[in-house]
Amino acid sequence: MEAEVPPQIKQEPPLAPIATPNDVIPMFHQRKVQKDLLTEILLFHSLKMRKDHLSSRHGKKAKKAKAQKKLSAVGTWEKTHTAKLEAKLKQLEDQLEHKKAEYAEKIKNEVALIHQEADEKRAVVEARRGEEFLKAEETAARYRATGQTPKNQLLGCCGC
Repeated sequence: MEAEVPPQIKQEPPLAPIATPNDVIPMFHQRKVQKDLLTEILLFHSLKMRKDHLSSRHGKKAKKAKAQKKLSAVGTWEKTHTAKLEAKLKQLEDQLEHKKAEYAEKIKNEVALIHQEADEKRAVVEARRGEEFLKAEETAARYRATGQTPKNQLLGCCGC
């Protein structure tokens, strides 16, 4: 009999070359380096974003502080000018009060002069009236003493 020849098994080539331990370590190391590089890049971008955010916040704070400073300057300017105008108004009011007092004093003096002149005129009128009364009394006494009647009529309208 013929000896049976075992069928030859075809060996398939391996899908990947067989890795030796030396081959595995560099791949692991390469992956670790890539991972570290990726982490470093992410960390850099993260820090850059934080820095940008902080500088943005700082810029906003600076703008806000600048605006606040301008508002404060405007407020100070307003208060200063308002105070100046109020002082000027107070000064004008004081001047007007002084003039008012002067005019009031002048008017009071004029009123006092008018009263004085009126008193003098009253005194003159009273003196004339007294003189006329005395003159009439003297005339009446003379007519009584002589017994004569007056020549001119006292009542000129009636022909007595």
